[in-house]
Formats: sequence, structure tokens, C-alpha cells
Amino acid sequence: MNTTETTLKMVFDRWYALLKNFDTTLNALTDEQLQHEIAPGKNRGIYLLGHMIAVHDDMLRLLDLGEKMYPELFEPFIKEADKAVSELPSATTLRAYWAKQNEVLKQKFDSVPADEWFQKHTAVTAEDFAKEPHRNKLNIIITRTSHLAYHHGQFVLIN
Repeated sequence: MNTTETTLKMVFDRWYALLKNFDTTLNALTDEQLQHEIAPGKNRGIYLLGHMIAVHDDMLRLLDLGEKMYPELFEPFIKEADKAVSELPSATTLRAYWAKQNEVLKQKFDSVPADEWFQKHTAVTAEDFAKEPHRNKLNIIITRTSHLAYHHGQFVLIN
């Protein structure tokens, strides 16, 4: 295994391990529990789940892998704070979106040639990328892995 393959394996092993841990925690929660706040006055589980879907949805665009699957989730889960929107999709709907999105992301990630992970993502200009080559597609996976770990930590506080 060369350095590129090793690097990709390390990053994606962590990504998929965190997704598995998040799914285990999510599947242990009832839809009613997803209505609970992680702490008094903080986000509810349902909001965090929708937020995760919306953030991961944007990865398709950033990685130049297609259009968002659920663009309607941007407004309530990225632009607005929890409880600022009166109607959210049901927990059942969000669970289905989460599962489907993770299947699609895996299929798309598996189709990306190894060297393409080190190319620029769509939110960086060619000029900026020439100066900062670390602003590549793999870095999107790394930052989203950290984001997933952060919110998984919040999810375990739901009871």
C-alpha cells in the first residue's frame, strides 16, 4: 500500500467508524427521545439529525459528486436555529433520509479515484488552491468527520 492509499484508508476508516457509532446511538433512541434537548435550552436530537443530513448533503456539491439530495433541509437545519422553524420533517423521515444519504455517499466516494481526493473542492478557487493545496476534497472528509464526532458526542447526551 502506498502513501496515498494509506492516507485514504486512515481517513475513510475513521469516517465509516464514526458513522457506525452515530448510527448505533441513533438507532438506540426512540422518535420521542429525538424530541429531547441534549441539555436544557440546547438543540434537540431531531434538529441535530436534520443538521447532520443537511451538512452531509452539501458534501455532494463540495466534492463535485452531484446535486444535493435534500436541498429543502438547508433552511431549517443550517440557516435557522432549532425551534425557529415550526414544522420539521418527522423523525421517521429524517432517519430514512440519513440512511439513504449514507448509502449514496458511500457509492459516490467509492467511485472517486485515489488521486482525485487531493484535487480542489468546489468552494476553493484555482488560484487559492495553488497557494493552499491542503484545501482539497479529502480535507472536506476530514472536517466533516470532526463535525460528525462533535455531534455524536451531543447525541449520547439525549435521554
